[in-house]
Amino acid sequence: MTFLVRKRRSPPAVIIVALIDVLVVLLIFLMVTTTFRQQPALKLVLPQSSSAQKEGAEEHPPLVVNIDADGNFRLGQENLPVTLDQLRGRLLGQVAKEPDLKLAIRADRKAPWFRIVNVMDLAKDAKIKTMSAFTMSKDAAKP
Repeated sequence: MTFLVRKRRSPPAVIIVALIDVLVVLLIFLMVTTTFRQQPALKLVLPQSSSAQKEGAEEHPPLVVNIDADGNFRLGQENLPVTLDQLRGRLLGQVAKEPDLKLAIRADRKAPWFRIVNVMDLAKDAKIKTMSAFTMSKDAAKP
């Protein structure tokens, strides 16, 4: 009677170094091919103006109040939703911190006009001296 001698199989080995190399290459590929753009969270259709200027980096950027087509207010770069009373308090607080505060109004083309006037009145009550409005240049509107 012959007995078969079974050879012991070695367990399969996973080469971690090779897997890490592949993952690093994939990560680098994804980082290089991805485009990073800042997109505003609030979609506004700005009115057109022939004297529109491009947004640029300023030393003291203005405090931005966004007004959407429904007349809702959003404040600052974070687009925090605020009511008219909250906006009044925030403007007064910001002016107390920074007396030379600049205010920029970014209103949708279909925003109710009285909401824009409300913000202008609040700015006047808070003694904000410099106000501006965001517009879109006529050249940018053409496809």
